[in-house]
Amino acid sequence: MDRLTCDVCGNGLLLDGEVRYEVKIEVVSAYDPMEVTDEDLARDHEAEMKALVEKMKDMTQEQAMDPVYRAFRFDLCGRCQREYLRDPLRRNR
Repeated sequence: MDRLTCDVCGNGLLLDGEVRYEVKIEVVSAYDPMEVTDEDLARDHEAEMKALVEKMKDMTQEQAMDPVYRAFRFDLCGRCQREYLRDPLRRNR
C-alpha cells in the first residue's frame, strides 16, 4: 500500500522491476429489488431509525460500513500480479 513494495511478497517496486500493478477490490452489499407492501408502509419507521442509531452509537465507522461497502487497494510486482490473475480468490491454496 506504500506503492514502493509489493503488498504480497515485499519486493521493491519500480526499483526492482519496470512496472507495478494496482489491485482494487470493492465489496458492496447486493440487494434484490424490494417490493413495498402495505405492512411496510404501516411500520413505525421512526422507532426503527431510533433503534438503529442506538445500535450503531458505539460502532466505529468501519464497523458500520463493513456490511455495506469496503474497498481495498494493493500494489503488486509482476510475479505476484500473474499469480493473482491465475487465482484471484485463492481457491487453489
